[in-house]
Amino acid sequence: MLTLIKKLLGLGPSANFKELQEQGAVILDVRSAAEFNSGHIKGSVNIPLDKLSGNMKKIQGWKKPVITCCLSGTRSGMATGILRKNGVEVYNGGGWTSLRNRLK
Repeated sequence: MLTLIKKLLGLGPSANFKELQEQGAVILDVRSAAEFNSGHIKGSVNIPLDKLSGNMKKIQGWKKPVITCCLSGTRSGMATGILRKNGVEVYNGGGWTSLRNRLK
């Protein structure tokens, strides 16, 4: 059951997010603009989850791994699934504050 939940949320094996970022991965925050403006990881890009499909070509054009984040990990998990289905190398970073701490 836990494996199924992890798969649905895009949580795979542990990734070294700091190393991914150092190698050029883009941090994609999928919260609303208002949430993003209230605090976010420096250098992250904000594309709300409901705007993800309309920005797919842009994201694919980055040609870089993507680390998704949101408030709790639910939306970033959904975004991870969408991006993965569209051929993007993507990792679910979960909640933005915990991801920020893991990047230090």
